[in-house]
Amino acid sequence: MKGYTDRLSGWKSFRQFNGWTVGVVAIASLIATPILVVLASVFSNQSNTWGHLASTVLPQYILNSFGLMLGVGAGVLLLGVGTAWLVTLCSFPGSRFFEWALLLPLAAPAYLLAYTYTEFLDYYGPIQTALRGVFGWQSATDYWFPNIRSLWGAIAMLSLVLYPYVYLLARVAFLEQATCTLEASRALGCNPWQGFRRVALPLARPAITAGLALALMETLNDFGTVQYFGVSTFTTGIYRTWFGSGERQAAAQLAAVLMMFILGLILLERWSRRRARYYQTSSSQQQLSTYRLVGLRACLAVLVCLSPIVLGLLIPGGLLLQMTLSERTARFNQSFFELANHSLLLASVTAAIAVLLSLFLAYGVRLQGNPLLRFGVRISSMGYAVPGSVIAVGILIPIAWVDNSLNTWMTNTFGFSTGLLLSGTVVGLVLAYLVRFLAVSLSTVETGLGKIRPTLDDASRSLGQGTVGTLRKIHVPIMEGSLFTAVMLIFVDVMKELPATIVMQPSNFETLAVRVYQYAEDERLIEAAAPALAIIVVGLLPVLLLSWQITRSRQRSTN
Repeated sequence: MKGYTDRLSGWKSFRQFNGWTVGVVAIASLIATPILVVLASVFSNQSNTWGHLASTVLPQYILNSFGLMLGVGAGVLLLGVGTAWLVTLCSFPGSRFFEWALLLPLAAPAYLLAYTYTEFLDYYGPIQTALRGVFGWQSATDYWFPNIRSLWGAIAMLSLVLYPYVYLLARVAFLEQATCTLEASRALGCNPWQGFRRVALPLARPAITAGLALALMETLNDFGTVQYFGVSTFTTGIYRTWFGSGERQAAAQLAAVLMMFILGLILLERWSRRRARYYQTSSSQQQLSTYRLVGLRACLAVLVCLSPIVLGLLIPGGLLLQMTLSERTARFNQSFFELANHSLLLASVTAAIAVLLSLFLAYGVRLQGNPLLRFGVRISSMGYAVPGSVIAVGILIPIAWVDNSLNTWMTNTFGFSTGLLLSGTVVGLVLAYLVRFLAVSLSTVETGLGKIRPTLDDASRSLGQGTVGTLRKIHVPIMEGSLFTAVMLIFVDVMKELPATIVMQPSNFETLAVRVYQYAEDERLIEAAAPALAIIVVGLLPVLLLSWQITRSRQRSTN
């Protein structure tokens, strides 16, 4: 009898293991397919188009991408690390306000800044017009003014919206540093600058590197900014090769080269963390003593912290608001609300599916943390490191193959054509969003689920609840905050996403981001103001939520 019970128990365990594992592997396979398709293009036959690209524009793509990464890397490090140090370990007027306000520029996509600053700084913009009026200049030949439509302009726009990645992680690292370590540096004669350079900065290096890697991945993903400024990078090259030349294979090979850049960033970030392991031997909960800044130093600190907020959000947001209100009746018309409905529909559907998949994946790991299941979950979360244009190419190729194969079979078997069932539809676009952003919701859900003690699972099962019942009645109510945060993050990311949307947009189904891009390309920036402002307002929601959480954590730590 005992042997039969053991065999029955083993069979149930196998069935449970098999069910969760099959589900996770299926999701991982779906998410990984676009990436594998792009990587497989490297081993395909080299076409004449690829040889032409390699000998003409590919070196320019590489140089511009490297230059963009170096410039944005330096910019986000200066802004992110500098402001994080000031608000964490210095006391000056407004420092508590800047703690959360410095996250606000994250709500504005870089391509919106590119459009608004071009209007603001162009020859007929208010700045140059005022300068000509004051100094009596007659034409552009009478004076020199920096050209915003350049590589340096793209670096400035991207730095202003991406520095919060470094700021947030650097600030957390500074907060977690043991008080005795910094006090010891002061006792040994280190002034604030020396303590920052010799102690705080090395301890925070792994976190800063992680934030830098995220910012550089977003830099390589950018399409709207570099396209508008005329900077040829891999994302613009993929778009031109696919739609301009009609060469799908060459576009996929360009995407594969871009993947090598991303892989290099990931390996660099992992290597940095492995090579820099620092441990604190005392509690980090003790409140850090801060350097009090007064006089000129306090004014400089306020100026340093205020500048990225003004340049990254207030000026572009104010310009968009002014342009929108100037003709608000014409801007908020039926076309605007139709675009808003399309964007809201895509964002809502994607957010709901992403959170459900993340809950399934995270709960599967919690129930059975076998290596295969964990590996599948990690594969499912790799899409965030891949640019949207690469994902779009990797999805369009297999979808087109499925449509063509199905159409051929239906024609030969039943005598009628099915046409394109998946290509150019919302289904393909939602799949691209899921591949790109599933990692965002997965990390949030995993964090919320990890805070629930395993004893609650045991208590639930002892009361007769199965795994699904425990998830539905115990875990989901406890995780409401994490699930809501995951939904909001995915929602906003989809609203702002341009590269994947511009490549895969269905016919007669435009979104706010695509319409803003089209208006900007046609130099109709005033008409682009209302949809652009809507994107920024929606983007502010998760940023304000995160800022509120930071304020709450600060209040709890001081009580």
